[in-house]
Amino acid sequence: MIPEELRYTAEHEWVVAVDGGAVRVGITHFAQDALGDIVYVQLPESGAVVAAGESLGEIESTKSVSEIYAPVGGTVSARNEALVDTPEVINTDPYGAGWLVEISPADPAAVEGLLSADAYRELTES
Repeated sequence: MIPEELRYTAEHEWVVAVDGGAVRVGITHFAQDALGDIVYVQLPESGAVVAAGESLGEIESTKSVSEIYAPVGGTVSARNEALVDTPEVINTDPYGAGWLVEISPADPAAVEGLLSADAYRELTES
C-alpha cells in the first residue's frame, strides 16, 4: 500500500502538497506496521521552524519510541490536534486522518527531490 501520488523519504515519511503551498506530512503504512500499536505522538507547535532531515517530533508505540524527521525545511503551519487524544488513528489511516503536520516549505522544489512511490517501494522491498 504505497499511494502513487505521494513523495517519500528513506525514513518512512510521506509528503503531499495541500492548498496554499504547504505540504502535509505523515508516516507510511510500512512505518506504522513496524511500530505496532501507536500510543502517543509528540508534534511541534504551529510556527516552529524545522530543517530537512532533523527531528520534528516522536511517535511512541507499545514496542518503541521513534523520531519523526522533517522531509523538507520550513515552518510548521498546522499540526494534527486529533492525534493528542487518538494517536492510534495513525495505525488505521496513516495516509488520511493519521497525518502529522503541515509545513510551509522554505524551498517548494525540495519536495520533487524526495522519493517517488516506485523508489520507496524498492527501498522497502530490499
